[in-house]
Amino acid sequence: MALVYEYDVFISYRRGGGDAPDWVRNHFHPRLQRLLDDHVDYDVKIFLEDSVPVGGKWLQVIRDVLQRARILIPICSPKYFLDERCLAEWHTMAKREEIVAKEGVAKVGPLIYPVIFSDSENFPGYAHERQMRSFRDWNKPYPQYQNTVEYLDFDRQMTRMVEELVAVIEQVPPWSSEWPVETPSPEPYRPSKLPRF
Repeated sequence: MALVYEYDVFISYRRGGGDAPDWVRNHFHPRLQRLLDDHVDYDVKIFLEDSVPVGGKWLQVIRDVLQRARILIPICSPKYFLDERCLAEWHTMAKREEIVAKEGVAKVGPLIYPVIFSDSENFPGYAHERQMRSFRDWNKPYPQYQNTVEYLDFDRQMTRMVEELVAVIEQVPPWSSEWPVETPSPEPYRPSKLPRF
């Protein structure tokens, strides 16, 4: 295992169901990659689960990559916080923040940069404690979305985000082999607020 960071960003999102995976692949990840590359003087490496090769040991690859990523960008929806893999990714980086804070490393800020994909009302309390960047108004998964006028607003929002991300990435503490990988259990499903007939 390398003794340094390998990835600048780890994009965390719920893989099954919903529009978030397509939105991440079609719009968020490609635009993030290009904008970050335009804003820094080094080659930016972003991890997306699609990078795991066929036949690779998926869980072990994810654990290794997560430990060697500088920051986490979770794509948040209510079901994100019920997914075991997503929780492991979030809590792993939150634990790293705790460790770094205890060590008193100067100028170290958050290592989690949450993005709201949909419905933030149903996020757990620990998620509400963090400032998040909302993309609810631009969460269209379809490839042709790039050809709309509204996409220009999405691009402006992405540019603002990347300007903040560059500063976040620059303040990341030195890599440590001692950082743990957390595996918490999801909270139980909450009952629906809709009336039953």
